[in-house]
Amino acid sequence: MKFHTRKWVKPEDLNPNRSLFGGRLLAWIDEEAALYSVVQLENPHVVTKYMSEINFMASAKQGDIVEIGIDVVKFGRTSLILRCEVRNMMTRETIITVENITMVNLDEHGRPIPHGKTKVEYVKDRLQNKI
Repeated sequence: MKFHTRKWVKPEDLNPNRSLFGGRLLAWIDEEAALYSVVQLENPHVVTKYMSEINFMASAKQGDIVEIGIDVVKFGRTSLILRCEVRNMMTRETIITVENITMVNLDEHGRPIPHGKTKVEYVKDRLQNKI
């Protein structure tokens, strides 16, 4: 799994127990999945359709740094299915895994459209193909 993003847990990210608020973490995951999908599908019109069951296994506290990792599980016709793992860099514990995040590729009118992708592409490879 490639970990693309790190977040520093700040006071505004905490719940009343002074640990990382689950809703904040889910927002970070959703944003990371969207960014990853936009880059992979080369389309800014991508939305979250589904997020599977979640299970918090550990936590983070103020000052901790968490890493968000994304892997592609499957390319659908109009969708991209991702897996996510978030880990605490300080404790090396996995905070949460999400086995299925389904992102859907849309046209400018908000309708699902085929994306034509079948494998993970890296920006460096796209640049080489255009030269």
